[in-house]
Amino acid sequence: MPVPNHTPAKKPELHENMSIWRNRPFLVLFFTSTFIACGAKVYELALPLILYDMTQSPVAMTTMKSIEFLPNLLLAMFIGVWVDRFSKKRWSQWMVFGQMVLLFLLYGLTESGHAQVIHYYVAGFFLMAFNYGFHNARVSMIKQVVPTPLLTLANARFSFMGTFIEIMGPAITGFILLLSTLHTGLLITGTAYLLAFIAISFVDRTDAPAPSQGGFWQELRNGWKELLGNRPLWQITVLVIFLNATSGMYDAMIIFFAKDHLRLDNSTLGLVLSVAGLGGLLGSSVVAYLRRRFPIGRIMGMTILLLGCSYLLMVFAQSTWMLCPSLFLTGLISTIENVCIWTFRQETTPAHMIGRISGITGSIFKLGIVFSIYGSGWMTLSFGPWVVFLAAAVGNLVVFLVYRRLALWKLA
Repeated sequence: MPVPNHTPAKKPELHENMSIWRNRPFLVLFFTSTFIACGAKVYELALPLILYDMTQSPVAMTTMKSIEFLPNLLLAMFIGVWVDRFSKKRWSQWMVFGQMVLLFLLYGLTESGHAQVIHYYVAGFFLMAFNYGFHNARVSMIKQVVPTPLLTLANARFSFMGTFIEIMGPAITGFILLLSTLHTGLLITGTAYLLAFIAISFVDRTDAPAPSQGGFWQELRNGWKELLGNRPLWQITVLVIFLNATSGMYDAMIIFFAKDHLRLDNSTLGLVLSVAGLGGLLGSSVVAYLRRRFPIGRIMGMTILLLGCSYLLMVFAQSTWMLCPSLFLTGLISTIENVCIWTFRQETTPAHMIGRISGITGSIFKLGIVFSIYGSGWMTLSFGPWVVFLAAAVGNLVVFLVYRRLALWKLA
C-alpha cells in the first residue's frame, strides 16, 4: 500500500484509543469484565482437572464441556429477548450474583467431601447460563455507549484483556495447585464475581429498555425477521456453527492430549496453555489495524483457512515443543476471527434489537458444538486424539470453500 495512505492511518488510531478510555460506561464495563475474566480463567482450568482427577476419563471431561455449551444452545435466544426488555444493569447484577452463589456452594460441597460428578454437571450448566446472560447484556451496552467507528477497537480491548488473563489464569492456577487443593480455584472465582457484582453498581443507568413491540414471542419473531433480512450476517451465522464445532473438538482434546499422551503435570500444563493466550494478545493488538487495511470479509476468510492449518499441526504433535506452535497460532487467529464476527454483528444490527440478535445467533452458533465435543471423546477412545485434530482441520477447509462460494470474501 502506498506510504501516503499508510501514514495518516496512525492518527485516527491514537484518537480512537483516547476516546475509548475516556468513555466512563466503557471503563466500568471493562473493569467489571476483568474481574469476571480473572475468576473464570481459574475456574475453567480447575474444573476439568478436578473431573479428570475424580474419573480419569476423557468422556467425563468432554461431557462437562458439552454441558457447558447447552445453555447457549437452548436458552440464548430467550435470554436475548429478556435483555432487550429489562434494564441491562440490573440484569447483569443478577447474572453475576447467580454465578457467585453457585461457585461458593460448589466449593462448600467439595470441601465437605459431598461433591459428586453430577454436581459439577449441574453447576456447569447454570454457571454458563448466567455467564451468557451477563455477556449478552454487555454486548448490548457496548453497542449503546460506544460510537460505531470504535466498535472494532472496543471489542479488541475486551479481547486483549481476556487473552491477557488467559495467560495469567493458568499460571495462577498452577501456583494454587502447589499450595492448596484443586477446588480452591472455585473459591477464588467466587470472590472475583463478588468484586464484579460491586463494580457493576457503578454503571450509569442509561440503558432504558426498548419499547415493547408486543408480547415475548412477537419480539422473538421480530428478532428472527431482522436476522434473516440481514443475508450476510445470516450466512456467517450458519458457517459459525461448523467453525465452533471444529474449534470445540480441538479445545476439548488439548488438555486430555497434554495430560494423557505428553504426561504434563498440572503446573507445566498451565504454562503451556498460556501460549494460546500470547497468540490471543497479539491478535487483539493487530485486529483493529487489519480492519483498516483489509475488507472484513477477506480477514474472516483467511482466519478460517489458517485455523485449519493450526489444527493440522496437532496431528503431528509428539512433544510439548510441537504443541506450543499450534496453541499460539490458534490463539492468534481465533481472536482476530472472533473480534471481526462480533463487530460485524454489532455494526449491522439496530441498537434496540442487539440483545435478540446476539441471543439468536448465540444459540445458532452452538448448534453443532455440543455434539462435536461429546463425539470427540468417543473418537479419542476408538482412534486416538490425532483423528479428532485431523477432523477439525478438514472441517475448517470445507467451511472455507463454502465461504468463498457464498462471496462473503467480498464483504467490505
